[in-house]
Amino acid sequence: MTIYVFKSETNQELCAFAGDVAGSRLPSQFAPWHPEGVIEDSRAPPHNFSRFRIETAIKMKGFQLWRMKRP
Repeated sequence: MTIYVFKSETNQELCAFAGDVAGSRLPSQFAPWHPEGVIEDSRAPPHNFSRFRIETAIKMKGFQLWRMKRP
């Protein structure tokens, strides 16, 4: 599965993984969402996240949220 990475404009720490290029199922309360990148099938997700868990969440909900820690 190709995974698409998005970042929320309303919450600068909030990011999401989605299963479609438009992020059509991302939660509207954190919109607008901006595309940040693509994780191809052969690539590992960032921050040592589990690809299996991300793909499971996408299949069940259409997305998975995650927060970036402040430096």
